Amino acid sequence: MSSKLTNKSIRLFFIVSSSLLLLFACGNESTSTQSGSAPVAVASNVSESDLAIDANIKAQVETALANASDLPESFTVAVTEGVVLISGSVVCENCGGMRTPGNIGTIQQSLGGVVRAVPGVMRVNFDLSYGPD
Repeated sequence: MSSKLTNKSIRLFFIVSSSLLLLFACGNESTSTQSGSAPVAVASNVSESDLAIDANIKAQVETALANASDLPESFTVAVTEGVVLISGSVVCENCGGMRTPGNIGTIQQSLGGVVRAVPGVMRVNFDLSYGPD
């Protein structure tokens, strides 16, 4: 009988502990602001040196894109922990993505090739538009 009581007690303990842990973890996710109050500061695990590295990667990507004559000029670049997000339109009459053959998706392929060639780029994500806005 004491064995059954012990098993039930252990299960109850784990259920209560898990529930409290879940409630505690979910309770600290709110970063919204109420009217009239200051924004809540969220601690970041990104160090100052990581931010400097991302800023350096961003500057290099922007320079590489500006120097690529076969790509449109209006891209926005964001870098977070080595992951580059390229946003903008690939519509360009004088661009052909000449760095890659095939003429199918070559502008995006050239764009990816130029960005991936920058040291420190871990991955490239795209948010591109392919038609007039």
